[in-house]
Amino acid sequence: MTDTIEKRLGPLFWVAVGWLVLISLLAIFAPLLPIKDPDAYYLVKGVRPPYSPSGTHWFGTDQDARDMFARTIYGARVSLVIGFVAIAFGMLVGGTAGIIAGYLRGRTDKLISFIFIVFLSFPSLVLAILITALLDRGLVTIAITLGVLAVAPVGRLARASTLSFADREFVTAARAIGAGDRRIIIRELLPNVVVPMGALALLGMAVAIVAEGGLAFLGLSVEKGPTWGKLILFGAGSRELEKSPWIAFGPIIILFVTVLALNYAGDRIRSYFDVKEIGL
Repeated sequence: MTDTIEKRLGPLFWVAVGWLVLISLLAIFAPLLPIKDPDAYYLVKGVRPPYSPSGTHWFGTDQDARDMFARTIYGARVSLVIGFVAIAFGMLVGGTAGIIAGYLRGRTDKLISFIFIVFLSFPSLVLAILITALLDRGLVTIAITLGVLAVAPVGRLARASTLSFADREFVTAARAIGAGDRRIIIRELLPNVVVPMGALALLGMAVAIVAEGGLAFLGLSVEKGPTWGKLILFGAGSRELEKSPWIAFGPIIILFVTVLALNYAGDRIRSYFDVKEIGL
């Protein structure tokens, strides 16, 4: 069984998972790692920063002489949390609404489906800008804002999956023995609908991380702490970039590899469970 799963997912899937585990562990245990202080200034007397990559500074330093490797690792803490919280919110709200719509059908289905259509019709970037402009730019606010954008796509997938399972034999049998709607939804439908939603969770997390980078370029990302988007913006906007490309390249490479790993792993899981993409 295990050998079959490994063959169907492929070796690159496990490479992607390994990278995601590694970057997650680095982010979680960053304060305990023997790396430099991300906010300290490592000035060298008589030498103007930024400093090129070396054994002392693996990714070099920025124009303020701050260690880019340390800032990239600490930036992972914020970016990964934003991605995780955003897709978790989208799955919780969108998934719940989608299951209810697919199970109850009728007017409830029409109303919830209409709300999904409205969300999908509204430009996502404009909606994100509007929410962050009206509220604060804290980590939770940014994560929930991006989570709101995931509600409709996840909800439509949950609705479609529920419709396909609602008339199956195990649901009919549950009704026959007198099970209520709540029990059927929680005990019979939810375990089956979670599988396709979970298969798309990694894809959604990748989208959320990239979206945070887009907000950073608009000056609407989190106010405190580095994120990959803010580090790339800070480096790309530097006058030193032409002579010192490492200022932006470190965060860019880590962001690219992480998003690639999320997309590939999510796509392989989606293919393994034969999950259809609904409105993504």
